[in-house]
Amino acid sequence: MSSDSLIDSLTVAVSANPDDGPLRLHLAGLLLDAGRPAEAIAQIGQALARNPADADAQSLMQRALGGGVPAAGPAAGSSATGQTAAPTTGPATGGGGAVPPPPADDPLAAYENELADVVPPRFASASDEPEPVAGEADRMFDVETSTIRLGDVGGMTEVKERLELAFLGPLRNPELRKLYGKSLRGGLMLYGPPGCGKTFLAKAIAGEMGAKFISLSIVDVLDMWIGNSERNLHELFQTARRSAPCVLFLDEVDALGHKRSKVTSSNLRTLGNQLLAELDGVEGNNEGVFVLAATNTPWDVDAALRRPGRLDRVVLVLPPDAPARTSILEYHVRDRPIANIDVRRIVGATEDFSGADLAHLCESAAEYAMADSIRRGEVRMIEQRDFDRALKDVRPSTKPWFATARNVAMFANEGGAYDDLVTYLKRRKML
Repeated sequence: MSSDSLIDSLTVAVSANPDDGPLRLHLAGLLLDAGRPAEAIAQIGQALARNPADADAQSLMQRALGGGVPAAGPAAGSSATGQTAAPTTGPATGGGGAVPPPPADDPLAAYENELADVVPPRFASASDEPEPVAGEADRMFDVETSTIRLGDVGGMTEVKERLELAFLGPLRNPELRKLYGKSLRGGLMLYGPPGCGKTFLAKAIAGEMGAKFISLSIVDVLDMWIGNSERNLHELFQTARRSAPCVLFLDEVDALGHKRSKVTSSNLRTLGNQLLAELDGVEGNNEGVFVLAATNTPWDVDAALRRPGRLDRVVLVLPPDAPARTSILEYHVRDRPIANIDVRRIVGATEDFSGADLAHLCESAAEYAMADSIRRGEVRMIEQRDFDRALKDVRPSTKPWFATARNVAMFANEGGAYDDLVTYLKRRKML
C-alpha cells in the first residue's frame, strides 16, 4: 500500500474512532514523514486536547514545529552516536530559534537542509494556525450564574415543596445530610404543557442553590461525525462536574432519551446509551451535579431514564393557578402604560392559559392600544377594552396537550407514573 493510501485509510479510521490516541499519533507521524506538517499538527493538537500530558504527542508536536525531536529515538540536539550536534542557522522556527540539523536517519530532512535556499522548509511555523479537522472541534458550553430565585416564580406551591425535599433542603443542611446519608446528586424530570415555565423554574432552582447553570438541548450535542455526539455529551457532563455544585438542565429530554424500542437510528440509540452512562456516573463522579430534565411528552421518554438513581423523581408542572396568573400579568404590564385594568377579570378568563399565553395576551393588548393611538394621532393608555379584544383572539395553547395527556392517563398509567396528572384531570372534570 502506498504512503498516501495508508494515510487516507488511517484518516478514515481516526474519524471513526476520535478518542484512539495511539492511532491518531501514528497518523500524525506518517503525515510528518510525508511532508504534510499542517495536517500533522492538527492531528497532534487533537490528541493533546484529549490528553495534555501525553509525552509521545508532545514529542511529535516539537518535531512538527521544528524542534527536531522525532517521534521515537534520540533526544533533540543529539546525533545517533550520542554526540551533541552543532547548531546550524536556518529559517526561524515558531519559538524564535534556529532549525537544528536533521536527524541522521531522516533522508527527507537531509534533502530539505541541502535545498533550503530553493524550497520552503517542511516544518510549519508555530504562528501558522492549522486547519481544523472537520467535525472534531472542541465544544464549549456556557456555564451561567442564575440570578432568579424561587420567590420570582409565581404559584407552583406543590412543585416548590417537592424541590425543597429533593434538592434544596439537603443542600442547606450539610450536617443533617451527612447524618441521614443523603447524597448531593440526583435527577428530576419536569413535565407538563408547553410554555408553563419549566425552563424558568430550572434557572430559579440554580439561583436558589447558588449553583452554576448549564442548559443543554439536542442541537448542542448532535454531530454528523460518528462518535462526536457521544463525546460532546460526555464533555458537557464533565463541564458540569468541574463546575459543581451545578444544575444541568436537559431541555426536551425526550429528544435525547427517546424510547429505544422506537428509535430506528443507531446513532440516536448510541447517544441514548451514553446519556444513561453519564447519569450513572460511570465516567465521572456526579456528586454535586443536579440533573433537571424537562419534557412535554414524558410518555416518549425511555423507561431506563426514569429508574432509581437517574431521573427518578417526576414533577408535573401545570398551567399557572389564579395567584400565579396575577403575578405573571402584573409582571408583563409593569413597564407599559396601563389604566383601568381589571386584573381579577382577566385572571378569571384565562384559566387554561400558560405563562407564554399570558405574555402573548399582554403583547396583543399593547398592539391594539398602539394601533389605535397611531390611527387617532394621539397616545392613549392600554385599557381593559384592549384586553377584552385580545381575549377573543388569543386561545390557550395547553388544550391540545391535555387532550393527549387524558388518553395517556386513562390507558397508559402503568405503575401510577401519572397519578398527579389523573388527580388534576379529575379535579377539573376532564377525566
